[in-house]
Amino acid sequence: MHPTVIANGYRLASIKAKEILKTLAMEVSADDKDLLLKIAATAITGKGAEAHKDTFANLAVNSVLAVVNKENGKNTVDVEDIKVEKKVGGSIEASELIEGMVIDKERVHTNMPKKVQGAKILLLNEALEIKKTEVDAEISIKSPDQLQSFLDQEEQMLHDMVNKVMDSGANVVFVQKGIDDIAQHYLAKAGIYAARRVKKSDMEKLARATGAKILTSLKEINDSDIGKAGLVEEKKIGDEAMTYVTECHNPKAVSIILRGGTEHVVDEAERALHDALRVVGVAIEDETLVAGGGSPEVELALRLREYSATLTGREQLAVSKFAESLEIIPRTLAENAGLDPINMLVEMRSQHEKGKKTAGLNVFSGKVVDMLKEGVVEPLRVKIQAIDSATEAATMILRIDDVLSSKSAPGGMPPGGMPPGGMGGMGGMEGMD
Repeated sequence: MHPTVIANGYRLASIKAKEILKTLAMEVSADDKDLLLKIAATAITGKGAEAHKDTFANLAVNSVLAVVNKENGKNTVDVEDIKVEKKVGGSIEASELIEGMVIDKERVHTNMPKKVQGAKILLLNEALEIKKTEVDAEISIKSPDQLQSFLDQEEQMLHDMVNKVMDSGANVVFVQKGIDDIAQHYLAKAGIYAARRVKKSDMEKLARATGAKILTSLKEINDSDIGKAGLVEEKKIGDEAMTYVTECHNPKAVSIILRGGTEHVVDEAERALHDALRVVGVAIEDETLVAGGGSPEVELALRLREYSATLTGREQLAVSKFAESLEIIPRTLAENAGLDPINMLVEMRSQHEKGKKTAGLNVFSGKVVDMLKEGVVEPLRVKIQAIDSATEAATMILRIDDVLSSKSAPGGMPPGGMPPGGMGGMGGMEGMD
């Protein structure tokens, strides 16, 4: 059969599969927290962090709900508004959601207050330092008095910068660049909490969480440029000090502190949490879900076989093979659970032919059960994306006529790694054919 016919059959099967999936979909809303928790738990199941899936499911759902935006009557979720800060030390259960921001920076001066209540926050993209000139310049100093007046002038300039910060009414300053030692002294004297070299992404999240604007100059600071938070304080997590910005009014950015005994545990936890955040966000945006446990794939395979019988051309063979390939999902689930894949697949087909569209494999009990009642659910978009990606990849491979492999460099080892002329020391051996 020509590859173009197969590719066309796969395209027809893909279109039909997405139509069938939409008929299997159910609605979910951002208010249905129990269902969202089940979606998150399904995404975490099977990963290293599965033992703590309830903890992670709660973290994922609560953090996504905190950053949901409504635009033109539709929910939108930007997972980038959720900052995940990994910290080695402590147990996974110690992981927490902060309704505000956690910045991996400490205050720049020990005399600064450790805790500021009723914080007025200024975000600066300008260094609180003496700027260097754009061109090379030399200053000729001929007497100690001139040197002293030069140093005094520098100090006065820094003092004026701090005065502008004080005049704005801010008592907390986050600076994306550096803060001079003298400026640190004056800020500490004024009782202002300051942190320096804050990442650009953290500054943007702070702006969303507190309502502050990121300023590039100290010249004109308005009241609307200042952000607000109920509490800014320095806390120690493990061996490192971090700045917590909490009690924000309607924060549009939140943070999750991920804890774990080792770096590997924390990395695995982050992977599981990232998946959970994405699927919950997708479910809230699309407001549709399907059952999991291999049930949609078995139903699709069944319906696509029926559809293939209605086609008259050779495409029906490709559609039939497409249907067969979908059954790799429940087959793999059974194998990973240590069950007989053929027995499980036959039983699932039997249930679906009886009209039980949500019958799937419970990998823990080893039985075919109703996945909706078990709470195993996934967003519809995940299934559609999987079908689209697989169809595109298969079609691309089918359209490749030849693969050109690069030749090895002259004098290099030929394929297989055997040097030309066989192995050294084999010459003169008798009795070898």
